Amino acid sequence: MLRLYDSRFSGNCWKVRILLNQLGIPIERVTLDLAKGEAADASFQQKSRFGRVPALELEDGRTLVESAAILLYLAEGTRFIPEDLFLRAEMLGWLFFEQADLQKPIATPRVYHLRGLAAEMADEIARFQKDGNAALAKLEHWLDKHTWLVGERYTLADLAVSCYVSLAGQGGYDMARYPAIQAWTARVSEQPGWVPLLSGE
Repeated sequence: MLRLYDSRFSGNCWKVRILLNQLGIPIERVTLDLAKGEAADASFQQKSRFGRVPALELEDGRTLVESAAILLYLAEGTRFIPEDLFLRAEMLGWLFFEQADLQKPIATPRVYHLRGLAAEMADEIARFQKDGNAALAKLEHWLDKHTWLVGERYTLADLAVSCYVSLAGQGGYDMARYPAIQAWTARVSEQPGWVPLLSGE
């Protein structure tokens, strides 16, 4: 059985759990407490070369790291990755955009808010939100004219990009500014097999 090392609140881990559930793949889940430094444990460091979650341990003992790489590995040959090479490349483009432009500006203010540090880190949050809102505006512009990110159906791009975007409000973002994004994240959450962040907890 596959073993997933993750954390409860991580958007990147959430992406992998959603896909595994949508594919009907059973897993053993090992949940680390990042606030207690469990990702720094030597045994985990041997499995995750960057010392980050998620990490997916395969049945043969090899371990995959980085959420996008894990998603692509799991989704290969499934309905989540377009067969058309152009659409496949577009899907990859959205995965790259999410990690480069959205993930850190959304995730970092969210962590500060969840840990009660929002007032103390207000200036840094504002800097992150400037970049995050610029990226969200680009996503909003696209979704104002498209139902899905790639082609005419739900793909890995929608799954991967939507997770942190749907959590942006927890980091102080005013998501009322982005009605097309809100409608899209609602559509994503209605897909068969989708699971909430804290499902079963």
